[in-house]
Amino acid sequence: MSSTQKLSDLNQLTFDNRFIRDLPADPENANTRRQVLDACYSRVSPTPVIKPQRVAYSREVAELLDLSDEVCASEHFAHVFTGNQLAEGMESYATCYGGHQFGNWAGQLGDGRAINLGEIINQRGERWALQLKGAGPTPYSRNADGLAVLRSSIREFLCSEAMYHLGVPTTRALSLMLTGESVVRDMFYNGNPQAELGAVVCRVAPSFTRFGHFQICTARNDFALLKQLADYTIRTDFPHLDANAPDVYSQWFSEVCRRTAEMIVHWQRVGFVHGVMNTDNMSILGLTIDYGPYGWLENYDPNWTPNTTDAKDHRYRYGHQPQIAFWNLTQLANAIYPLIEATKPLQDALNGYVEVFEQGWQAMMASKLGLASYQAETDDDLSADLLKLLEYAETDMTLFFRHLARIKTDAASLDKTDDELLMPLLPSYYVPEQLTHAYTTQMGAWLRRYIQRVQNNPYNDDARRLAMNAVNPKYVLRNYLAQLAIDKAEQGDFSVVEALLELLRHPYDEQPDNETYAAKRPDWARQRAGCSMLSCSS
Repeated sequence: MSSTQKLSDLNQLTFDNRFIRDLPADPENANTRRQVLDACYSRVSPTPVIKPQRVAYSREVAELLDLSDEVCASEHFAHVFTGNQLAEGMESYATCYGGHQFGNWAGQLGDGRAINLGEIINQRGERWALQLKGAGPTPYSRNADGLAVLRSSIREFLCSEAMYHLGVPTTRALSLMLTGESVVRDMFYNGNPQAELGAVVCRVAPSFTRFGHFQICTARNDFALLKQLADYTIRTDFPHLDANAPDVYSQWFSEVCRRTAEMIVHWQRVGFVHGVMNTDNMSILGLTIDYGPYGWLENYDPNWTPNTTDAKDHRYRYGHQPQIAFWNLTQLANAIYPLIEATKPLQDALNGYVEVFEQGWQAMMASKLGLASYQAETDDDLSADLLKLLEYAETDMTLFFRHLARIKTDAASLDKTDDELLMPLLPSYYVPEQLTHAYTTQMGAWLRRYIQRVQNNPYNDDARRLAMNAVNPKYVLRNYLAQLAIDKAEQGDFSVVEALLELLRHPYDEQPDNETYAAKRPDWARQRAGCSMLSCSS
């Protein structure tokens, strides 16, 4: 079979399933909620559904799996990726992990509504794990039903792919399916349950291993299993490391820290707020995982969190994400300490996280501002002062940086009035009344500093604009856009889902025919459920 040939049938996928082959299984086969000891996973089958119906699929992810459009349009595809059938080679299971939730140890958690179908090796030799979210209960479901609803599934499907095209490390989404069944959910946990449309998303990643997989082993003093899992992870997901090196665990943790730092820098760059950065939602590969109550920063507010559960403490707010990632890595360091039995290598790796993040943040801010390089002596204050100004007046973060790229930075611009300097940026502001004389004066002063700084650049305004537009997206999955897609889909119209999927394939392009999708959040979405705040309900 050539490297470009598409598969004509799901049964042609090549499954490796190394996770269940190399790691210990739960000896109990009954699908009952329980504590699972001395095992990394439990075998469990998806729950069959009444009427599978495809809502959408990602052609890019299908290509990763060597799947043709014809396969993705088939009835067999719909049945497999809702859990009605298993293709040849699939072996379904759910994994055991623990985690800290909102800073508190929660004990065993596990794949409560995720069922893995196995790991394929594509024609390029890449390993991809397939996982259904919303395909029924597992031994880790606790008091839940293991199902998912259409609204949260649309958000996960679209955001997984949007993040990829933005250049953010992420898990992917192959398909979004309706089940033909109703799922009862109390969206805001306020005593108002409603029947909603059931759905299943097929998630795809090189690995779904989380910090919590290691934490549960150490919490139970099962150090033999901890070592077995770590050795498997290094051998499978970090094959470039020398598994026989005496310091391999330290090298591995250092790389986890580095990858996590790089991911968080990207989150901050595009204004993504995860909403529920528990340790069980942190990928060992530094991938964005578990798109639950996430949100996009529209008006710049470092204290904003989209998660209603976090509304009081704002633990997972936008501006706190770098610190939370460090805290989570510290919990992982505690979990793998028995493998190293030395504090210094772990602390060195954590210090490495701080260094990589700080350097990455500086490079990111330089790129967002169109600077050829970051010069701390001028750019520390330039960046900090700008972020304060964005916070003083309600400013759309995405639009501001796109419009900033358009301003002229020639010598004549320095002689403009404050109002003239601010004119190109006006579409970024939500409340014109907030643009007081005092604010305009401060922003005008900042813009003059910026122009003088940019004049030291080795390229002209046109080149600066191209560079800025390559890192500052014009189109992101704004919260209200996702809600519009949900509203239509719940009425049987999937056109907005498809339109957004196509739009977000090119988030940095101008796309003149799609200007409406770049608009600021409308007033009706300011406080509407699904647009301003979300819960963990799925």
